[in-house]
Amino acid sequence: MNNKHFALTILEWYEQNKRDLPWRNTSEPYIIWLSEVILQQTRVAQGLPYFEKFLENFPKVEDLAQAPSDEVMRLWQGLGYYSRARNLHQCAKDIVEEHNGKFPNNYNSLIKLKGVGSYTAAAIASFAFNEPVAVVDGNVFRVLARYFGISTDIASNSGKKEFEIIANECIPNDKPAAFNQAIMEFGSLQCAPKNPKCEDCPLRGSCFAFKNELTAQLPVKINKVKVRKRYFTYFYIKCAEEVVVNYRSAGDIWQGLYDFPLHEVAQKPLLELNEASIFQSLTQFDPEIHFDSATIFKHILTHQRIFANFVTLIIQEKHRKNLHDWAKNSNYELIHQDKLDSVGKPRLLLKFLNDEK
Repeated sequence: MNNKHFALTILEWYEQNKRDLPWRNTSEPYIIWLSEVILQQTRVAQGLPYFEKFLENFPKVEDLAQAPSDEVMRLWQGLGYYSRARNLHQCAKDIVEEHNGKFPNNYNSLIKLKGVGSYTAAAIASFAFNEPVAVVDGNVFRVLARYFGISTDIASNSGKKEFEIIANECIPNDKPAAFNQAIMEFGSLQCAPKNPKCEDCPLRGSCFAFKNELTAQLPVKINKVKVRKRYFTYFYIKCAEEVVVNYRSAGDIWQGLYDFPLHEVAQKPLLELNEASIFQSLTQFDPEIHFDSATIFKHILTHQRIFANFVTLIIQEKHRKNLHDWAKNSNYELIHQDKLDSVGKPRLLLKFLNDEK
């Protein structure tokens, strides 16, 4: 394998084609770490506004460490993969409490931080501290698999190790940060998943996939993820200026966010309200009911497909005290409508609430 030619070509391409992104103009490990965590499994166009919002609200790691968890989750809402937000917050606390607010300056120490895997550790180590350790993300998998003709499953542990070895063999010791940025940018813009720009690719003369017409087949990823379908009916319960909410604790999706009282069924969205025990317990308040069983909101997660409908129940203010008692006994709480805007919510609820406006 001509690793030197590969690396030099990638670097030359990068100098001509790189995007001006804010985390590329700094060696500050906090900013680099923040950008890498936010951009995991997220397109740049989607992640950039979140990065800017977090940096504006928490300009230093100490600011993030001291922030209330509700504020962190609210700023993260809509980005998905909420365990990243919880790990981000805890990692900031650990850096302040255990490392005096300073990020470790090498890969082996960085990877021990909460929520920091091999990719993020390599990114911080190379971009902030110029350590020659390769980053391997989806873009890098794709470029290496196509160029070198690697058919090992990238989702397997052996595949990940093989690609890490090859990437580290390619990285130039004198330009680790630039090379890591370059190969990820190359995979994003030139060697894209669909419709790669092979005709004007500077590597096409020595690219295995291009020469053997295997671009569409590489990289190989054997999908072993079993997708589960779930059917939710949410109850949007309003009384004067208050709304009943549910805080999602550990044990299921969206931990640390707020949603509404929920009825889940096994096979289909709810058609008859009387099927839900939540609704039966609320009839004592003689609510005004708004429900269209045909309106279904779909939400796609990595391992789950959620189909949800929403029931709006408007309860007269004279029942407020009894409704508070009902909510407390049911482990729910009533919050002011204005506060609903400021707490973290799953994107599924945001879709519904935006439709309500």
